Amino acid sequence: MEYVLMIIVSILIVAAILILEGYRAVKEEKKFTRRLYEDYESLFQKDYSLERFAKLGSYYSRHRKPGQIDDITWNDLGMDEIFKRMDYTFSASGEEYLYHTLRSPRQNRQELEHLEEVVAFFGDHPDERVKVQLQMRKLGHTGKFSLYDYIENLDYLGERSNKKHYLMDFLYLPLIGMLWVYFSAAIIGIVVLTIYNIVSYFKEKNEIDPYIVSFAYVMRLQAVCGQLEKIDIPVCADEIECIRRHRNRLQSMRRNSFWVMAENRGNASGDILSIFMDYIRMVFHVDLIKFNSMLQVLRGHIEDVDALIGTAGFLETAVSIWLFRQSVGEEGWCRPEFTDRPEIAICGGYHPLLKDPVKNSVTAERGVLLTGSNASGKSTFLKTVALNAILAQSTNTCMASSYRASFFYIYSSMALRDDMGSGESYYIVEIRALKRILDAASAGEKPVLCFVDEVLRGTNTVERIAASTQILKSLGSAGILCFAATHDIELTELLKKDFDNYHFEEEVRDGDVFFNYCLMTGKASTRNAIRLLELMGYDEKIIERATAQAEHFLESGDWQEA
Repeated sequence: MEYVLMIIVSILIVAAILILEGYRAVKEEKKFTRRLYEDYESLFQKDYSLERFAKLGSYYSRHRKPGQIDDITWNDLGMDEIFKRMDYTFSASGEEYLYHTLRSPRQNRQELEHLEEVVAFFGDHPDERVKVQLQMRKLGHTGKFSLYDYIENLDYLGERSNKKHYLMDFLYLPLIGMLWVYFSAAIIGIVVLTIYNIVSYFKEKNEIDPYIVSFAYVMRLQAVCGQLEKIDIPVCADEIECIRRHRNRLQSMRRNSFWVMAENRGNASGDILSIFMDYIRMVFHVDLIKFNSMLQVLRGHIEDVDALIGTAGFLETAVSIWLFRQSVGEEGWCRPEFTDRPEIAICGGYHPLLKDPVKNSVTAERGVLLTGSNASGKSTFLKTVALNAILAQSTNTCMASSYRASFFYIYSSMALRDDMGSGESYYIVEIRALKRILDAASAGEKPVLCFVDEVLRGTNTVERIAASTQILKSLGSAGILCFAATHDIELTELLKKDFDNYHFEEEVRDGDVFFNYCLMTGKASTRNAIRLLELMGYDEKIIERATAQAEHFLESGDWQEA
């Protein structure tokens, strides 16, 4: 009786624990769901490690096409930080598709109009938005590597056949039949066969274990996409049909997949059932057999997996864009307007990473040449215009009061460095970067919008001005809209037929320099380099001599000896 009572009490304790754990899980899920409606910002505090960024480009790398943002432009504009600012995703698929979106400006209105339909739908239908987010949270991530890293390494597994496993399992039948005739020999045979199967099992299990992560993600991807199908999103009829079609092609991968995907597989948890199932796997290789059949299906349906990743990622990216818009407020963004001629007009444009940005406006139908002193705002303005152009064509969202422009291929040459690996100087790196812009324009596929900061800063003054003039003239030709910043005031006269002049200026007062960061028409009329030396406490003789030399050059065009 005492034993029966102990068993009953134990069962009640276990049941109570399970009920409490279930209640806690439901409560946490409700709390999380409520925050998706009311306090979503607090849910997206991510740790963006180098390891994480290394895998973000996997989907993008697999879907290369003309007009994407190249590495030079991406790094010049600090687009990694822009990605972080816009990332409101829960899954690897969402992250990678958002990254791909920012690097792939669209080149036609139809794609942007459809994206806008989906973004607007999630804004108007919070219940459907939250349902998508909850499913993408279940999908989650793949760990250290992208799913594509695993997929691309499937070939390392070689051709795997189940014939050997089936043969070893089949051998148990005659051995069992021999038990009634040659009992001892049969027992020895069964023991030897079992030992062989167990030893060979662990050898093969170690080979496939790294790929279980990718298989598990594909299984979750199929399950999540199955739930996405059930969400009523009328504007995504094509996407839902795409999910349905590609999921059906992968159904055979799901059957009996629990043998491979079981969470307690081989973890020695102590659970009697788990231990029994582990021995079944070791002796009969059922999980190895299923893995090989799953591998064969996956190898033949990589494009189906890719389509599911892209479609689910697109939905979560649309949600992310809507959340980003919410984070900047109604007055902080606008939808772009696209025209058929190469022009750009921004009113109240700003950089989203600045805490208290000064908004500027510009209209350009030909090149823009920016002058002004150091730290006056030239580079930030170039990045603001470039960033708005990219966001307009990739997310249909601009950081401005209004934005009107053509569809462009977008390039920059701004934050280059010496290439220590190849031994190339800054000058060589820069002229290569400029040449790629001219080559893109020569291809003539789309108008080119380019941004150049301090052209040819890596060479001497005379040759810099001469070469810069001719390069910028080329960048100001038909089919190219160029924004360039320079300290060489001479270029404003040499290029006045090809570029409109704008500038930023500063004010020196009370022994300090103040910048208003407001874009102004015309060329810069102030110089502050020598004045800054004075403010920093340099010797008066240095200031006087430098001033005298500068004035002499401006008057005569010749440099006098120091």
